[in-house]
Amino acid sequence: MFVFPGQGSQYVGMGSDLIQDFPVAQMLYHKANHIVGYDLLKLCLEGPEEDLKLTRHTQPALLTHALACLVIFRELTENRIQPVLAAGHSLGEYCALVAAGALDFETALRLVQKRGEYMGTYGEGEMLVFPLHLNEVRPLAEKHFCAVAACNLPDQTVVGGRGEDLDKLTEEAHIHFPKKRPTRLRTEGAFHTFYMTVAALHFRQVLDAAVMIKPAVRVLSNYTGSYHDPVPTAIKTRLFFQLFHQVDWISNLETAFQSGITSIIEFGGGLGSGQTPEDKHPNLESMIKKAQRGTDYSINYYAAINKKTLLESAEAFIK
Repeated sequence: MFVFPGQGSQYVGMGSDLIQDFPVAQMLYHKANHIVGYDLLKLCLEGPEEDLKLTRHTQPALLTHALACLVIFRELTENRIQPVLAAGHSLGEYCALVAAGALDFETALRLVQKRGEYMGTYGEGEMLVFPLHLNEVRPLAEKHFCAVAACNLPDQTVVGGRGEDLDKLTEEAHIHFPKKRPTRLRTEGAFHTFYMTVAALHFRQVLDAAVMIKPAVRVLSNYTGSYHDPVPTAIKTRLFFQLFHQVDWISNLETAFQSGITSIIEFGGGLGSGQTPEDKHPNLESMIKKAQRGTDYSINYYAAINKKTLLESAEAFIK
């Protein structure tokens, strides 16, 4: 399975190692510059970080980086490694649809550019990550006009709402779960909640106009937690609903495990305080490995998020 991370895995310097040694990455970034209408490559390489963190910039930057990693991996492995399944977390779902052949790069990039623009323009609120089960968080969240934005793991639930409502939620949650402290995410909005409804309504006309074909391999839907209906019009409706409904990532992973996959490769993004791409670690690796705990599943995981991991993973597959 090929997987792709979402917003939050961007960093200044992203892609710098790729364009130095891989002409195919240089070509993709130059094409991206032309499509988005500004110097996306310079923004990724030099920042400033505050501009890169703007949703309208983050989403095109992450999609381009993830797909640059994908095309490099395909080049290194002579395209011999074909997925049977693709998935992505939030924004990453668009990368998955490119990997599956349902969208071409230009269409996907234009979609996420408008998606990010609308989410940043019409969004409101912030987000909290709780180390708690959905059933523990949801009743408290809804008391304070907050909503569940993502179910990443059985014990990791993301909530979105206005800042003042999240403050009240945090206070009450501390009374019930004093040892379970949430992490605040300073996003441009409460993504994947009702606060994104207006953004979704604007985005719908862009989705409707986009050229999409039936994917060549199965793709998982964040909205349903299971496989996308391969009919393009049905995929578009799920992408529309995804904007203002919770990302059911844990169900995506469980569906993937049950399908019998043996290996997962993660493309793009990176986390960590290090200054270079090589210092970064993958976004989804921890969730993928934690989701297997207590189960009979044992999936081989590989990262393809920078030059170093791309070379290592490609070598592992072509031995």
